[in-house]
Parts: sequence; structure tokens; C-alpha cells
Amino acid sequence: MRLTRRWAMIAGIAGVTVLGATACSGNGAASGPEASSGGKPSGSITVYNAQHEELTQAWADEFTKETGVKVTLRNGDDSELGNQLVQEGSASKADVFLTENSPAISLVDNAGLFTAVDADTLAQVPAQFQPSSGNWTGIAARSTVFAYNPALLTEDQLPASLLDLADPSWKGRWAASPSGADFQAIVSAMLAVKGESATSAWLTAMKSNTVVYKGNSTVMKAINAGEIPGGVIYHYYWFGDQAGTGENSDSTKLHYFKNQDPGAFLSLSGGGVLKSSPNPVAAQAFLAFITGKAGQTILQTGTSFEYPIADGVSANPALLPISDLDAPKIDPSKLNSTKVTDLMTQAGLL
Repeated sequence: MRLTRRWAMIAGIAGVTVLGATACSGNGAASGPEASSGGKPSGSITVYNAQHEELTQAWADEFTKETGVKVTLRNGDDSELGNQLVQEGSASKADVFLTENSPAISLVDNAGLFTAVDADTLAQVPAQFQPSSGNWTGIAARSTVFAYNPALLTEDQLPASLLDLADPSWKGRWAASPSGADFQAIVSAMLAVKGESATSAWLTAMKSNTVVYKGNSTVMKAINAGEIPGGVIYHYYWFGDQAGTGENSDSTKLHYFKNQDPGAFLSLSGGGVLKSSPNPVAAQAFLAFITGKAGQTILQTGTSFEYPIADGVSANPALLPISDLDAPKIDPSKLNSTKVTDLMTQAGLL
């Protein structure tokens, strides 16, 4: 299996080490640029990973199997690792940063810490899934949805827009997890589409109307149990539960806002290579692998139920096709995590 046109397959197997979110480790003696010669990846890389651990582990295992490059994962969440990289700056030992949502990776990009993504890698990803900066790329996507309990909400009672949830009639009738990076990315999309004034007003109304839970899974469980009629989550929580026992989702359905509404926001998971990477050849090769057909097929057939974004790889058949989501068109590099957290704090949501 070829990973890119620029380098041939190298046989070999190396271990993959998973570190906790608080662990920090260098790459080891074999990880420097001298470990990669002739444009072929070798040595080892460290990936700061805020993506699903199981998915990234599968990517790392296959990449190691094909190239012999050892991949060390440092797992954490979007904001934690993004801010950590900004603090580390040019002294960081990270080679690659992967996120669940794009605001955190834009934070690192805006700090000038990424090198440009190889042109061949960008060619694998449609322009709609790339930031205008070209310094990172989308690697997966997830759709915003309104999960609801049909015993408590009929279809004709569903909100036509995410903005409708600001109406006083929704007071105490919808849930969210505002402290999570997922919901903050959704608010960032609203900021990009509707502007600061409208977003601030919506957040103020949300403070009065919403029932707060911690985590999208908890929101879905509450809807399923009939504690609350509906709530805003990402689609894959529902599909993941349905693929299992369904015990936390069988009494719920999904409502897609569509119509380029902020509630139809398609959040990009991102990947970028650090300028300070000790092994840029292997780092670029890893990013090329996960955005290529082999890496995206792992995503398609895996258990994360996120959307593949590479050309030629369709979504899991259980999912609504990405073309049918009618998501708003947003430059992911314009999503602003700092302004969003400021607005949410002012509204009393954080």
C-alpha cells in the first residue's frame, strides 16, 4: 500500500506508546531529522492527540506497520493541548497536533507554530475541509444535531433553527454541555455566521433557557430518560450508542437543521505539523497517511462514526450523507475559541 507518491513503503513494526494527558516525553534518540533520509520516514514522532483515542491508535498502529515509524501519543482535550502547545512554543517536542474541533488548532496556527502542510496531502482533501491558511488540514468531521425524545416533542414542535432555542418558550426544555469544546465550537460557528451581537444575545437567552449537563453523552442520556425534551449534541454520540446496546438513545431521534443554519454546523477535526517538529519528514508522512484513502477508510469502518473528508471515501452507510447536511460554509481558520469563551463567560455559561 502506497502512502504518498513521494516515498515508498518501508517494512517494519514498532511499538506505539500511549501517554496520559499529563505525561510529557521527548522523541528519543532516533527521532531527529537525521533519522529520515531520502524523503522516507523513519525514527519516531510524538502526536499531541485530542481526537478519539481509539481512532488515532488505529491510525498510529497502521502507520507504524507500514513505515516502521514509532508513534507516541500524548492524549488530552482540545483546549488543554492547544494551550499547552502555545505555552511550549518553539521548544515543543511535538511533531503533530490532532484535534476534535478546529478552534483549538486555529489557536496554534494563529500563534505561528505550524509549518505548511505538504501540497500532496492538501490535494487529498477537498478545499471546503481546509483552512485558508494552508497550515493545517481537516482530518474528519462531525455534524451538529438536535437530539429529542419523540414522547415529549413531536416533529412539528422541533426548532427550525438553532436560534429558535433562544425563545422563552424553550425555557427548561433543551439541554447542552456548554463547558465542552464541542459546544464551544458550535458557538464559534454561530459567531462566524451571525456576528458578535447576535451570538451574545443568543448566549444570554441560553443562560435562561437551557438545562446544563456535563458532556454530550450525558445530554443524550437525559433526553433518552425523559428528563428533558431535547438538546444540542454532535451526531456521532447517537450513532455510537445505536451501534452498541442503544440503551442511552433508543428513546431519542435526531433532528438535522440543514438550510446552512448555525445548527447545521459541520465541525472539522484538524491536523497540523509543528515547525519545531524534530522529525518533519515522518510528521508530514503521518498527516498524509491519515488524510489518504487508507487512513480515511480506517475512519469510515471504525467505531467513532465521524465523517471521512478525503476524496473517494464515503461516510459510514448509517450516516446521513455529508452532502445532505447543508452545513453553513465557514472558513475553519476563522473560528475563534478565545472570543467564544469570553462571550460565554460574560453570559454566565462558563
